[in-house]
Amino acid sequence: MSWSNILEELNEEQRQAVTSTEGFIRVIAGAGSGKTRALSYRFAYLVNEIGVMPSNILCVTFTNKSAHEMKQRIRLLTGDNDTGYISTFHGFCVSVLQEDINAVQYPKSFLVLDNSDIDTMLKIIYEERGLTLRHMTFSRARDMIEIRKIFKEPEYYQDMIALPLERLHQKYLQAVEAEDIIFYGYLYQEKKCFALDYNDLIKYVLYIFSVDEKIKSKWQQRLEYIMIDEYQDIDELQYRLMKVLCGYHQNLFIVGDPDQTIYTWRGAKVRYLLDFDKEFPEVRTIMMMRNYRSTPQILAVANSLIDNNKNRIKKDLHPMLPDGAPVLYHHARTGREGAWWVAAQIKELAGQGVELSDIAILYRAHYVSRTLEEVFLKEELPYRIYSGVQFLGRMEIKDALSYLRLIVYKDDLSFLRIVNVPKRSIGERRIKFLRNYAEQNHCSLYEALARSMDNEIFNHTRAKRFLALIEGFAAGYHGVPISELLSAVLDQSGYETMLRTEGSQERLDNLAELKQSVYEYETSCGEESTLENYLAHVAFLSNSDAASGKNAVKLMTVHA
Repeated sequence: MSWSNILEELNEEQRQAVTSTEGFIRVIAGAGSGKTRALSYRFAYLVNEIGVMPSNILCVTFTNKSAHEMKQRIRLLTGDNDTGYISTFHGFCVSVLQEDINAVQYPKSFLVLDNSDIDTMLKIIYEERGLTLRHMTFSRARDMIEIRKIFKEPEYYQDMIALPLERLHQKYLQAVEAEDIIFYGYLYQEKKCFALDYNDLIKYVLYIFSVDEKIKSKWQQRLEYIMIDEYQDIDELQYRLMKVLCGYHQNLFIVGDPDQTIYTWRGAKVRYLLDFDKEFPEVRTIMMMRNYRSTPQILAVANSLIDNNKNRIKKDLHPMLPDGAPVLYHHARTGREGAWWVAAQIKELAGQGVELSDIAILYRAHYVSRTLEEVFLKEELPYRIYSGVQFLGRMEIKDALSYLRLIVYKDDLSFLRIVNVPKRSIGERRIKFLRNYAEQNHCSLYEALARSMDNEIFNHTRAKRFLALIEGFAAGYHGVPISELLSAVLDQSGYETMLRTEGSQERLDNLAELKQSVYEYETSCGEESTLENYLAHVAFLSNSDAASGKNAVKLMTVHA
């Protein structure tokens, strides 16, 4: 199909967005106006019509799910597996650091931490310094670390980069207050493992760009066209990174809606979208106001409600769908009364032939679901809570991913999780020995085990077999499909045998689900599906619990 025919599929505003390629362009895209379609078509237009190489285009989405969806759309439009840099800000920073982190003396095999990894580090710190959850819960500790990194001590990363590990260790040991102990202990653990959390990724990239003009210039010149989705939710660091990246070619295309900003509590500033035409020269603004998602009744309510917002660009969405049912509002006196009313509405819909799996309940935070769950259980209404943590946080999934991470990174977090799973007679006494050895010899726990194999403390253990397993996979995983590698690891490690012996069919089913998700990742990513990229991808996954065919009501937060 020719591009003239493809463009005919778009409305006038979408067409303008797709074909306006040069300079600074702001698209105000209302909900349901087809912005993902416009972004995908614009990427394909740049490649197929303008002749831009995909590797010279950066397209930033707000979630990994959006990035995955956009890659699939673009592959269908271009017929090419190469989709350049389509990722979140953090995912793009991983790409930069995998290429250039050696500028700050870090190895390219650095770790990307998720909350579970951070909790493992906190557990080590609490045990070493005699802290308990009475001093600070892990959840509060994670929040405290993020607040100190972003707001209170934004230059913290200079300690991580510049200070020798031993100096950082001393700073941790000399800390007295619980908050300081946790913060500096965490920075020490990060540097010791060559690990970075989400806050570090952009900081490190900005720092490298500030001290190495050659690296900055390379990325500026490489990225001829930059597109950013959900621009209303970018924060100061993301804004600074974007300004640096577009400094050479000055082709920046942003899409957003001031009425949909949801991350101000994390530092997002809607003014970056509102004042875009003041910050950049000769900005062209395109308004996409045709809504293809909702009925006129729903849009009328939404328009009337959002019109009360102060920091916005005046607009009204125009419905493209025919009339539907009226919007129903119910104000219950209590949460429990509201839950009973919701259950009654669902039963009425089910009686009319509506599938339960076609019904979703959205709420602000997970704790709100408790009353709903109690009522649904009493009414025997099947439901399913959607959350990425539920699936990726399950013990067997974390264990499987830790095996893969240990093969690549030999890191302490993965080592501690799976060195004795299945049982290899490497319990607390031997772990304590390894910790002491690693601290005295400034090495990882894995390396400490490898160096200590002749020590009598490891007699009558399966430590040698464990090392041989990891070393064998580490030497030969390049070029092996991740799905095959995962199956082999779970088999040869004895992990699946352990679960079968325990009769843990549900956990075996979860591993089968993980294998399927890995296979789908490989299929969608093509040449990009290296083990390192997959592990970074998993660390970024959020709110993406595996799909189920079960006919059940979906319960989820608005963010999910």
